[in-house]
Amino acid sequence: MTDALSRLLVDRGWLMADGATGTSLFNMGLRQGDAPELWNADCPDLIRTLHRNAIAAGSDIILSNTFGGTAARLKLFGAQARVRELNRRGAELGREVADAAGRRVIVAGSVGPTGEIMAPMGMLSHAQAVEMFHEQAEALKEGGVDVLWVETISSAEEYRAAAEAALLAAMPWVGTMSFDTAGRTMMGLTTADMVALLARLDNPPVAFGANCGVGASDLVRTILGFSALAPEIPIVAKGNAGIPKYADGHLHYDGTPALMADYACLARDAGAVIIGGCCGTTPEHLRAMRHALETRAPGPRPTLEGVAATLGGFSSASDGAREDASPGRGRGRRRS
Repeated sequence: MTDALSRLLVDRGWLMADGATGTSLFNMGLRQGDAPELWNADCPDLIRTLHRNAIAAGSDIILSNTFGGTAARLKLFGAQARVRELNRRGAELGREVADAAGRRVIVAGSVGPTGEIMAPMGMLSHAQAVEMFHEQAEALKEGGVDVLWVETISSAEEYRAAAEAALLAAMPWVGTMSFDTAGRTMMGLTTADMVALLARLDNPPVAFGANCGVGASDLVRTILGFSALAPEIPIVAKGNAGIPKYADGHLHYDGTPALMADYACLARDAGAVIIGGCCGTTPEHLRAMRHALETRAPGPRPTLEGVAATLGGFSSASDGAREDASPGRGRGRRRS
């Protein structure tokens, strides 16, 4: 284990990742429809604040503000020629803040999906996807990230392309998928499918798992599936802060800090060793999560009934990988 993330994980046993980049930036004034990555050049002090707030709340891992940093995503804003600039700058800002933290903080280069449908269903070829991911990876590497963090992926083809790009860049990588459609990804993959995919990769990630999705209870159910199938690989849990509700022109997440503290401990007990938050997760949530992880003793492997009773029922009767039904939404109580 030569990469910085794996070394720190061995030393610590578990690590806390950061929260929601988008939610935090919207709270700082980012407008719907604007590219967050442009703020790396235009509003660097706000990006520094984003990272400082996460570290102050207890995060051991911060993700660069580069989720939409591929040429395909930046093209939507006429910025496809700025891939190297915006990704390198995003990495540099994270590195600067992490190095001033007074403790070891891992800087992960966030790499989101291209937004394109890959062949044979779509027009994006494997070679094109690898080229875009590689371009972004090299810029993040140049900016000083410790690891690439590929997240919110839904297709096996795009995951394979990201793995190849990380190999070309000679960078360790973490890869998470989003299971948001009855326990499956948007492209139909189950937890078992993802674990099988890992076994076929020439360049597997140093950690894998799930992010985003539906809500905290669904995310923990997914982690239970992963740990049953691949307990030897470090597992990442980065769940949303509750369920989104649309009001006043914005999405609001109903997960309280207390709920996310319960989620963090359940995710740990389910087998995750890297635990953070995704959409809706603020520094207030992160502080509660860190306190819970440090003060609550590890418990037994959670049952589905226990997860539903603590975090609320699931959005679907099954996790998509097995036939047995699990408690549906509404059968459990939501503790807040």
